[in-house]
Amino acid sequence: MSKRIDVKDLNVYYGNFLAVEGVNINIEAKSVTAFIGPSGCGKSTFLRTLNRMHEVIPGAYAKGEVLLDGADIYGAGVDPVTVRSNIGMVFQRPNPFPTMSIRDNVLAGVKLNNKRISKGEADALVEKSLQGANLWNEVKDRLDKPGSGLSGGQQQRLCIARAIAVEPAVLLMDEPCSALDPISTLAVEDLINELKDSYTVVIVTHNMQQAARVSDKTAFFNIAGTGKPGKLIEFAETSTIFNNPSQKATEDYVSGRFG
Repeated sequence: MSKRIDVKDLNVYYGNFLAVEGVNINIEAKSVTAFIGPSGCGKSTFLRTLNRMHEVIPGAYAKGEVLLDGADIYGAGVDPVTVRSNIGMVFQRPNPFPTMSIRDNVLAGVKLNNKRISKGEADALVEKSLQGANLWNEVKDRLDKPGSGLSGGQQQRLCIARAIAVEPAVLLMDEPCSALDPISTLAVEDLINELKDSYTVVIVTHNMQQAARVSDKTAFFNIAGTGKPGKLIEFAETSTIFNNPSQKATEDYVSGRFG
């Protein structure tokens, strides 16, 4: 079940430093939302608050509400590990576990959550997850070989398979194509379009064409200067952001007149 995310008055800190200020945003279920903006404007930091990965950094924390179908993931007594199994994440650089086989990489998150499953169930889950990541046909004959032996684009899709194996509601992707060649990038973009049938997908990208191609809505983040917090400037349908934005800063950024 994909779920919606409602963020209310979120401030994100690294120690005393306010990195992202006052974000209010509603992310719809079964849609792709892209975060764009210049480097250092807080979009990746904000993305990591959506599954409580941000607080893994010593001294880092967030204030405000992040509601997953109405339940605050920052509420009292909420287990961050449970949050992260419900809201998966795919990182900028493909990070399969190098010593693990392709099969074990897919099952890693499931085992981490102490879910006991039979070999038959595990086999079915591996196939389903790799099918879901458009990787099954390429690797089905070498599931026992190391995940590190795959190409960069295949490794990234393996990481997506690993993320969806735990059946999250939401999939966060932090520049998932920035380390990939154009053909692999296209494969991941096609996959993102398919994933939104089942998941709520949020992607950070520096590639404007990518945001225009894959997302339903786009959020533009900006920063007033070094040492200032990043802010959400504008959030709208992707076609509006790229063709008819309401803020001049958004227009300057998407038209390349920025910086």
